[in-house]
Amino acid sequence: MSHKVAPSLLSADFLQLGKEVETINASEADWLHLDIMDGVFVPNISFGFPVLQAIKPVCRKPMDVHLMIVEPQKFIREVADAGAYMMNVHYEACTHLHRTVCAIREAGMKAGVTLNPHTPISLLEDILADLDMVLLMSVNPGFGGQRFIEHSVDKTYRLKRMIRERGLDVLVEVDGGVNLETGKRLIEAGADVLVAGNFIFKNPDPQKVISELKHI
Repeated sequence: MSHKVAPSLLSADFLQLGKEVETINASEADWLHLDIMDGVFVPNISFGFPVLQAIKPVCRKPMDVHLMIVEPQKFIREVADAGAYMMNVHYEACTHLHRTVCAIREAGMKAGVTLNPHTPISLLEDILADLDMVLLMSVNPGFGGQRFIEHSVDKTYRLKRMIRERGLDVLVEVDGGVNLETGKRLIEAGADVLVAGNFIFKNPDPQKVISELKHI
């Protein structure tokens, strides 16, 4: 299966949001990645459901919504109503993770669980079979443009091996510091989805960069 590319809207020009979404629509991107931050779980605030609702009628790519917030289970209905394809919640933010994953699926979305850089993949052993995707953060969540954390490549390899050994159909997504060099190594380690923000949106030709990432 060819890997997927999911541009992160966090790095877009918010004064030109409609234009930026149309650029992604016209590109080889597979998904649009949307980071919702609350300033509590992570030290930053991004955007909320009004932005998702505004994007919904114009976005032609499946929306991959990543909630970097406390108590994400409270907002499953809002994420579903915004038209999300995938809802990602942090392992570190969910006291009752299995219940939350089941509720996400019952709302008609795919369920993803995100791990911070310091969180070991072994903690997913009892939930992995219930997931559609695991998102590995390869930077500390909260801000774009950070330096790639090198042990993320080995972490990706070990997670993919765990998935294959269990015969599961679970995607591995990686977010943070992704460019052509780190992206190539992540794909070789087993990543299925690459999330990139600054590398795409800060480039003069985002569609060209997306194509390059897609064809690593």
